[in-house]
Amino acid sequence: MKIVSAIKRVPGDIKERLQGRFRDAEFYFCHGIEEADRYLAEADIFLTYGEDLTPERIRKAENLKWIMVMSAGMDRMPFNEIAERDILVTNVRGIHAKPMAEYAISMLLQVSRQAKILIEQEKNHTWNRRPVMTEISGGTMVLLSTGAIAQEVARLAKAFQMRTLGVSKSGRKKPYFDETYTIDDFEQALSQGDFIVAALPSTEETVHLLKPEHFQLMKEDAIFLNMGRGDLVETEVLLNAVRNSEIRHAVLDVMEEEPLPAGHALWDEEKITITPHLSGISPHYVPRAFELFEENLEVYVSGSGDMMNTIDPKRGY
Repeated sequence: MKIVSAIKRVPGDIKERLQGRFRDAEFYFCHGIEEADRYLAEADIFLTYGEDLTPERIRKAENLKWIMVMSAGMDRMPFNEIAERDILVTNVRGIHAKPMAEYAISMLLQVSRQAKILIEQEKNHTWNRRPVMTEISGGTMVLLSTGAIAQEVARLAKAFQMRTLGVSKSGRKKPYFDETYTIDDFEQALSQGDFIVAALPSTEETVHLLKPEHFQLMKEDAIFLNMGRGDLVETEVLLNAVRNSEIRHAVLDVMEEEPLPAGHALWDEEKITITPHLSGISPHYVPRAFELFEENLEVYVSGSGDMMNTIDPKRGY
């Protein structure tokens, strides 16, 4: 069994642990897809971030049986070719939960406690106590998603005595949520939110899910935060929402266009905070991803148990 990894800079202790535990497997730890490409034709298992896979590479990998995507985002995967070959796909859904939850709380606090204004005042040596401070404690948080990331955000929100409302396709009850709603009736939740946090993947159902009327339903002092996918809402819809004071502030870690061009209108909006798609970054990311892969590899080799985070190529998630 040949296992090819295109993940750059895999720590030595991880390589040694895998090679020691799975002695019958041949591991090829490559520094990116260019190096990994030469081994693809013989690979049984391929580790990738997903963005480097193309239909041509899938066709080249004649022996490929399992793709381990070391990312939660799947929107650039060549799923048609993968489905035709019936290749198993798993990902690392859930390992972003801790850093992204911390990001969400930090950004809500940043807006509520006027951090941007205070930093400017410090730079300008200005002593001004007039910026209006608010609290996040006791508010209502609406989370678009009830997955692992949203659950961790909701868990942290409970430390601030927040009421948490979750929105998902099924509307099933999940930990740390006081109430859950389906996508079909999520307008009921939006109108209650002091904080709207989106952590949805990009699917046919979620592209441009939020429309002008949804922002009009939100409270005028609501803070909207998107750290899922940028195509959840059209840029112009979002710009109009803040310019028309339909919401207090928007925090965007994801946008329709990335990287965001220097001259883009989003940069200059006072009521918008932009961060460069880094909410999931953590020094623990790669170790956590390989821990999940190692657990799945044990199941794959032994044939006993269920693999975690399997993906349906026809649905893309």
